[in-house]
Amino acid sequence: MIVERIFEAVKNQGHVCVGLDTELSYLPKGFADSFKTRGDAIFQFNKEIIDKTSDIAACYKVQIAYYEALGLEGLKAYSDTLRYMKQKNAISICDIKRGDIQKTAEMYAKGHFEGDFEGDFITLNAYMGINDSLEPFLDYIANKEKGIFVLIRTSNLGAKDFQYIKDQNGEYLYTIIAEKLQKLAQQYIGKCGFSSIGGVVGCTNNEEGIQLRNKIKNLFLLIPGYGAQGGGAEDVVPYMINGNGGVVNSSRGIITAYKNEGTNPNDFAEASRRAVLKMRDDIWRAIQ
Repeated sequence: MIVERIFEAVKNQGHVCVGLDTELSYLPKGFADSFKTRGDAIFQFNKEIIDKTSDIAACYKVQIAYYEALGLEGLKAYSDTLRYMKQKNAISICDIKRGDIQKTAEMYAKGHFEGDFEGDFITLNAYMGINDSLEPFLDYIANKEKGIFVLIRTSNLGAKDFQYIKDQNGEYLYTIIAEKLQKLAQQYIGKCGFSSIGGVVGCTNNEEGIQLRNKIKNLFLLIPGYGAQGGGAEDVVPYMINGNGGVVNSSRGIITAYKNEGTNPNDFAEASRRAVLKMRDDIWRAIQ
């Protein structure tokens, strides 16, 4: 099961998920000039970061919107990036946040678990119903070494608009989603104790985080909110179980590290490596 791979990656390489949410403004000045297309430049930028960090990062998250915005050349860069990760035996999370039902959901599953856009994990939104939204993906989880991360409680301020609505029993909506996912996840648990059905939970509001984690002990987590959104290493701790069970995403903080450091733009990949090492070690220290 794919959850075994990501569990082992965290154990051996740390908790960092490198977010390749790459746009042209993140590239060093003049970097794109020597490439035929903007998409080629973005892929090369991603490739160099992957080469410098694949031994110290647990996985990579690729947010499709950044690539869709460039049209066909952007989608080619997206596909090339995913293929290169596969060559490097790196774990990919396709951040597509799809949420639909029946035949449409089936096509999303086929489109992102097979072919040009194939990834190891994808992100999903279960707003239209747990069973209806997720059922077309389950065969891939059971039989084809794939996994999903379903939105539970996100790290943005607007999360309170809907995710914190209470039912007649005083339960938050995000808690209800979490409990339903925990139940579904029981069918896809690996030897590590976690399921290939995981959840997206932002690393904010630690008191709530502890309560939530107690309800979803078998869900492997994708944890956004680190760095730019205010989360730190200490905020990650409540979401881990015996030091594992989740990956922590950082995008701009890693791939634009050369800008934050003020170092030579040509050394952007080395700067990204330093950022991953610092984040990895900070999380390890906080957990111990």
